[in-house]
Amino acid sequence: MVVTYVTGMLVTLLILSSLISNGIFTTKIKIRSIIIQNAYASDRHTNELSNASSSTSNTSLSLVERIPLPNVTGRIDHLGADKKGERLFVAELGNNSVDIIDLREGKRISSITTGRNEPQGIAFIPELNRLFVANRADGSVNIFDGKTFTLLQTIRLNGDADNIRYDSNNGLIYVGYGNGGLAVINAASGEKLGNIQLPGHPESFQLEKFGNKVFVNLPDDNSIIVADKKNLKITSKWTLTSARENFPMALDEGNHRLFVGFRDPAKVIVYDTESGREAASFNTAKDVDDIFYDAVNKLIYISGGEGAVDIFKQRDMDHYDLVNRILSAQGARTSLFVPELNQLYLAVPEHRGQEAQIQIYEVGC
Repeated sequence: MVVTYVTGMLVTLLILSSLISNGIFTTKIKIRSIIIQNAYASDRHTNELSNASSSTSNTSLSLVERIPLPNVTGRIDHLGADKKGERLFVAELGNNSVDIIDLREGKRISSITTGRNEPQGIAFIPELNRLFVANRADGSVNIFDGKTFTLLQTIRLNGDADNIRYDSNNGLIYVGYGNGGLAVINAASGEKLGNIQLPGHPESFQLEKFGNKVFVNLPDDNSIIVADKKNLKITSKWTLTSARENFPMALDEGNHRLFVGFRDPAKVIVYDTESGREAASFNTAKDVDDIFYDAVNKLIYISGGEGAVDIFKQRDMDHYDLVNRILSAQGARTSLFVPELNQLYLAVPEHRGQEAQIQIYEVGC
């Protein structure tokens, strides 16, 4: 950019010199005016290029670290994060354990091997310093102390406790479980307050932050359920016809858009949350299990078990472009995006001599 600027200045001076020698310009004021205009045009061009560069610089993920998980075998399910303490919690269903990762040190610092029964869902509640873990085998939800990891309480649900979400607005924990239920639990007391009855086992679900809707994937029922968080009643059901096996889900509440990942075929369908209509769709990596919407950079991150992380750019609420596909590892389908730390964490299971690990990707690095 500096070379362009200097070259432009020299060309201008040569032209002016010729003009002056022919008596066309004779005042310093006119000379200075032309030089300033040329310099301004050069600066403007430089700024435009700089702005264009900055607008596209955050469309990538860069692998910055690998944290090994020694002796962890089998399927790794969901992840949770302590954003302030910079800790990552890993639900290792196949290994029947929960690992705690120190992200500052880049290493595992502890493992929970008691009070767990095929852990799947996981959520850390910072204001209570408590860790909630949902178990598949017996449908229990364990509550652990966030410092000592002592088991404080166990809540019994009706089998296959899975995804967990925390609503910080009202201090409530929501847990999908069994053949069709969304349990509502007081995070502070551990008391089960209610239940949303569903016509099938819930996979990923999303809660509105500024509204009362909860959206729930029901792959066994080929549907998406919309329910009311206040009265715990179903308000609508969207029957799926163009794709099957809807597992992951993410929400762009501001634009009223719901991103739902399908495995058959491998694609994401974008729904209008007000009407349930299909607003857009795009093909993705196979065996998707997690989707995250990055509201700051207008990006969607999708992790697929075939060994890829797809990144799509949101041009507007109904148009999306694939901007990058990152090859990861076979079976690495669960992930967690933490916008406060500007990082995506990908769980890589042990596979044919490949040691289990957490891969850390920096956004826009």
